[in-house]
Amino acid sequence: MPDAGTLLVFAAAALALIVVPGPAVLYIVAQSIDWGRLAGVVSALGVATGGLVHVAAATIGLSSLLVSSATAFTVVKYAGAAYLVGMGLWTLLRRRDEAPAGAPSERRLRRRYWQGVVVNVLNPKTALFFLAFLPQFVDPETASATAQLAVLGLVFVVLAVTSDCVWALAAGTASQRLRGNRRFLAVQRYVSGSVFVGLGALTAAAKRH
Repeated sequence: MPDAGTLLVFAAAALALIVVPGPAVLYIVAQSIDWGRLAGVVSALGVATGGLVHVAAATIGLSSLLVSSATAFTVVKYAGAAYLVGMGLWTLLRRRDEAPAGAPSERRLRRRYWQGVVVNVLNPKTALFFLAFLPQFVDPETASATAQLAVLGLVFVVLAVTSDCVWALAAGTASQRLRGNRRFLAVQRYVSGSVFVGLGALTAAAKRH
């Protein structure tokens, strides 16, 4: 277990990184705009679950495989990119009458959750981030390094999901107020679809270093 001072420094450093919107925030905001606040929050929980997968991988050393193996990194990278681009194209090409209306169903919420999980798990940069960031705050002489990594990872995920939920609520609220605007409804799916395709392109262009 990291000491209180280390946790405070880590939390401050983590917050400095978290408050800057990244690909996960863009994904969550797009979901909130498209499907509403609840779907955005559920997407944020899915992204957080994917983050926990990366924390577990970093704790037991699996993330190092992505650093050492160009093949593993490339496979994960292009799988994630293809998934995001596919989501974007589906959003862009769907019929207008398939656009969300009212509160999303339980099935749609489950889909949003698992999409969030997959999007984050298939982001190799997230794995590399945890592997590079967490060990900086580990003191192997004071406690189990594995336990410290796990605690630090959990703290990061909790802070990140809190921030992500705020983004989801803000974007969903703004979207709800604009739903009576015909012009907004006309461009809504194009904005969301373009965000997904752009995130896919960024994932495909990711490098190990």
